[in-house]
Order: sequence, then C-alpha cells, then structure tokens
Amino acid sequence: MKHITHWIGGKPWDGEAERHGDVYDPATGQVTGQVDFAGPAEVDLAVAAAKDAFKTWRRVSLARRATTLFAFRELVRDHATELAKLITEEHGKVAADAAGEVARGLEVVEFACGIPHLLKGGYSENVSTNVDSYSIRQPVGVVAGITPFNFPAMVPMWMFPLAIACGNTFVLKPSEKDPSASLLIASLWAEAGLPDGVFNVVQGDKVAVDAILAHPNIAAVSFVGSTPIARYVYENGTKAGKRVQALGGAKNHMVVLPDADLDLAADAAVSAGFGSAGERCMAISAVVAVDPIGDELIAKIKDRVANLRVGPGTDERSEMGPLVTGPHRDRVASYLDSGVREGATLAVDGRVHPVIGGEQSGFWLGPSVLDHVTPEMSCYTDEIFGPVLSVLRAPSYQEAVDLVNDSRYGNGTAIFTNDGGAARRFVSEADIGMVGVNVPIPVPMAYYSFGGWKSSLFGDTHVHGTEGIHFYTRGKVVTSRWLDPSHGGVNLGFPVNT
Repeated sequence: MKHITHWIGGKPWDGEAERHGDVYDPATGQVTGQVDFAGPAEVDLAVAAAKDAFKTWRRVSLARRATTLFAFRELVRDHATELAKLITEEHGKVAADAAGEVARGLEVVEFACGIPHLLKGGYSENVSTNVDSYSIRQPVGVVAGITPFNFPAMVPMWMFPLAIACGNTFVLKPSEKDPSASLLIASLWAEAGLPDGVFNVVQGDKVAVDAILAHPNIAAVSFVGSTPIARYVYENGTKAGKRVQALGGAKNHMVVLPDADLDLAADAAVSAGFGSAGERCMAISAVVAVDPIGDELIAKIKDRVANLRVGPGTDERSEMGPLVTGPHRDRVASYLDSGVREGATLAVDGRVHPVIGGEQSGFWLGPSVLDHVTPEMSCYTDEIFGPVLSVLRAPSYQEAVDLVNDSRYGNGTAIFTNDGGAARRFVSEADIGMVGVNVPIPVPMAYYSFGGWKSSLFGDTHVHGTEGIHFYTRGKVVTSRWLDPSHGGVNLGFPVNT
C-alpha cells in the first residue's frame, strides 16, 4: 500500500502525521494507499518555506522564470503517461480522458512560458514637464490553491504556473481522494530547477483548508469545487484579508432548437453529459429540447447511450469509468429515484448498464437519462456531478433562454442550431460566463479566462488567461522626474500640470 505525504521546502515531508485518509481504486473499491492529513503545524511549515523562498524568487529575472517553466513543460510532457496513470488509478477516469486532462493543463503551462510578454506594463513620457509615468505588476507573495478531485492535474495547472511565473510562491492543497498526481508534479518542478520552497503541497481535508484560509502569511487563495464550499472559502478568506477567487458548481444547459442537426446534438449531449462520468463542472447536465423535437432527440440519445462502454480506466475498451467514491455513487444514483417520485420519466437507468469484465465491486453507475424533467425537481435544481442527464421540454426559444437564466448557476451553456441569428441572440442574452455555439463544453483556451457567473463564481477574477495574471499580481504606477542638474530652486506653490 502506497504512502502519500506532503511536499515542503523542495522535498517530501518526513514527519509523522497524526491523521490519515484512505485512497481508493474506484474501479475495484479497494484501498490502495494512505495519505497524510496536514494540520495547522504542517501548513505553517509549508507557508514558512514559501515565504522564505519568495524573498529571492520574486527577484529572479523573467527570462530565468520562463526558462524554468519551459523545462517544467518538457518534463510534464515526458511524464504525461505516468501522470495520467496516477489519475486513472485514483480517480477512475479512462486513460484517454486522463491524458486529455494532462494535455489541457499543459496549455496553461505553455501560456505561462510567455510571462516576459504578459507582465509588460505601460509607459507615458512627459505626462507633465520632465515627468514620466509607468505601470508595473508585482507578485502578491505566498498564494494557495485548493483543488477538487475531478481534475487532480489540470485544475492545479490552471493556477500554479501563472502564480509562479508572476514571481509568487505556491502552496497546493489537492483533493485527498486522488493526491498522488500532486507529488509527481512537485518532483518535476524540482527537476526543472525550481528553487526549494517555491512550490509546496499539503495534503488533507477541511482542517488544512481552514488553516490556509486563516494563515496571516498567505496573500491569495484560488479554489475550485462545489458552490457551498466556494462560498465558505470566499467568505472566510476575504474575512482574513485575502484576495480570493472561488469557482463553484454548475448546472449547464444545452439548448437544442428545432432547426438543429439532431444527430450532432445527440452526439454532443452524450459526450458532454457522460465524459469523465459526468464529474466535471462543465458537463452538460440539462438538455432543453425546444418543441417539437423532444421525442426524436431522446430516441437518438438513448440509442447512443446503449452503446457506451463502461469499464475500468485501465481497459482500453472503456469509454466511461466509475465514480470516485462509494458514497458519491450512492448519492448520484439516488437522484434517479427522486426524479421518478417527482414526476420525471427514467428513460435510461444506468444502474443496469453492463460493465466491462462482468460484475464489478467498484463504484459503478452507468449513463442515465431522466426525461420530462421540470425546474422544481431536485434532479434539476441540484448539481448532481455524475452521469445523469436531465431532459426538459420548452415550447419556444424564449422559454428555453428563461430556463437557462433562471438557474442560480452560471458556469457554462450551449446552443445547437443552424440559425446564425438565433445563435447570436443567445450569446447576447444568456446570463452565463461561458457560452458555446454548437460546442457543448465551451472551455476556453489557456489564453482566455475560465469562470462562470452567479453562484458559480465568488470573487471578481476568473482563472488563467490575462485575468489569472491580474489575480496573482498587484498593479503599481510610478511617477518619476529626473531634473536637469542645471535647474532647481525652491517652489512652495501647489504642484500643477504645466
């Protein structure tokens, strides 16, 4: 059984943890490892190492920072298969999905390699006589990232490459459910030449989170997770005087208009609803079929779901793996019963979907579809975070848009149509942070920023892209005058522009 611990000051922690957690293989349900849980003392050690490293790292040239990032990028590429394997072993996602996660995370690393350009300021000469002004952006100090189980490599890579490139030092608190990827990443940073203490990892649960939020030497916190915890992180972090970006949950709608290519729409609904077993905040969990195409669309979705191959992530035939834990699987499955009780139709019951290899003891739930869902049902109002697709019917475009906008979440949405005017109108009218047109999962590229609206985001700044640069830096404006040595003299008048 493997042992997973913290990474502090450039090496694995060698202390004795007071508390531990079990790490499971979701495909078998078996415990495969034990992870140390950090308390306030371990968080203090990591922050102290980061604070000490910040003194010198902030002064390292942009050229050297970029060189270190390029080296880290190459090492992650070289170890991408190993990193993806760890994700499959502890999260359960299939190999192709895990590899895709690593690839998307690397896009942010590549964006951060351009830090010499990204940190360029502005300069104005002679704003007043012989007076120049210019703007610079400087690192904020020790920053922390608290990341979820569903993307143990990609979501941390949304954060730490930019934070470190900007001259900050970083403390990562990954999910205790799949912690091993964080240690491999830490070792690759060390191999890339990152100075000790610039990147640290503390494993753990709420105790570690609370210690991070209260720590006086942490200047900023980035978080991705459920909406209740995002709100908790934002309220407690800001109360402690920190800068906080906290990305919460989602209920992403896919609106299908009657003129849409229904085969394309059905493919998209199944792909976006059941990829990563639905355990992603950009999954499509609600399809809004605008009359009269509901029945035809449901039939096409059912045909595709029947052919999905569910099985262990280590089996190359598998298209969808298990859920991350037994309790989470049970909670997700409970929405099938509650949906039927509240009036929905169970069009596809994933509890009877076959699993490759026969009867399995892991945390399995196949792709499931609830039809004739209405907005007051709990399967619609709650973020299920699993392979359950809810289908709603809307009599018109306007009622479909109203459904999207009335949701308390605002992460992502999509419209499927061949009408350019309707698509343009939807992009304008949707009160959602990320919108796709015939694209079911509109996750932006690294040079744009990722984030939702409403209860999907607490704070003002999205992650990565230019907003990520701004989050991890503070703006400073300098006004300077270098006098001609042949002039001078005392002048007690009020300074004015001349």
